[in-house]
Amino acid sequence: RITQTFVYHSEFSIGGKMKKSLLVLLVLVLAAGMCFAGGSKDSNLVFNKDKPLVFFNRQPSDPVSGAIDMASMDWSDKTYYVGFDAAGGGAVQGKLITDFLASADPAVIDRNGDGIIGYVLCIGDVGHNDSKARTEGIRKALGTWNGSTDPTVKKDGSVVVGGKTFKVVELEGKAMTGTDGSTWNANAATEAMGGWATKFGKQIDMVVSNNDGMAMGCLQASNFPAGVPIFGYDANADAIEAIGAGKLTGTVSQNVDAQAAGTLQVLRNLLDGLTGADVYTKGISVPDQYGNKITPDVEYKADVKGLFALNGPVNASNWKNYTAGTRDAGIKKSTAPKKKVLLTIYNAAD
Repeated sequence: RITQTFVYHSEFSIGGKMKKSLLVLLVLVLAAGMCFAGGSKDSNLVFNKDKPLVFFNRQPSDPVSGAIDMASMDWSDKTYYVGFDAAGGGAVQGKLITDFLASADPAVIDRNGDGIIGYVLCIGDVGHNDSKARTEGIRKALGTWNGSTDPTVKKDGSVVVGGKTFKVVELEGKAMTGTDGSTWNANAATEAMGGWATKFGKQIDMVVSNNDGMAMGCLQASNFPAGVPIFGYDANADAIEAIGAGKLTGTVSQNVDAQAAGTLQVLRNLLDGLTGADVYTKGISVPDQYGNKITPDVEYKADVKGLFALNGPVNASNWKNYTAGTRDAGIKKSTAPKKKVLLTIYNAAD
């Protein structure tokens, strides 16, 4: 059992030079990504550099290129990341979209009959590696990816709809930033969708979003074109309900239960003094000393010191499988010694 002390930070990120100068200050560097830091309550002589540090959900990364910040990940041999495979998730979302189009009726999808599939794209945070990976996955699947890390740069692509090949055009892709500076903003998506519907009209054949929040925001636009396929990402409860109601076409589950349980399990293992492969296998792929083992599949990548939950597509055929939201049956209370843990979150609004 782990006791958590909560400390919230309002910063969105610490970029480049600032991060390097603050790296020696453990509590401040945590603002570069969400993370857990744990230390034994039985000793006051443990230096920060010797305490476990587990980033979760957002990998420390370069805000421009998205490259993983291995200087942070190599803080110590007790530093790890737990989350999901962002690049893999982008590919899953891309395939979810192309699989849908492959079996769709061309006469229904191509609303104005111009032989072009036009789509608009809600981008979350241009400096966030998950947003970059999802945008890349979408564009690669539709052929609109040109290899640039600049989210405003794309090319025309092609896609098969019901056995017929169509040209694909990204009408507009836009980062959804709120008036308060917050990113992944649903209200900004609502406003953007209203503008797109007015500007492009029946040229819009599909709407794609980097997350469910923005997708649901698009659906709130008063002039959202009825029947247009719309895809999100996250498998949030309201998005799952929207799929069941026929409003949202599809989303991607990043297996948040596995991420949460995996984060605590890695931290628990580190606090118990486990080393090597035991840190990311005990209680995860094999039972730990308390008899716990998470149910979902995860993958460990040694080159980035990360444990990743696998992603899965969600649509009208399987949405009911994602409505339960029950606690993982493989995780139970244990007799593990209590430890104090510092939890910091890069944006408390998230």
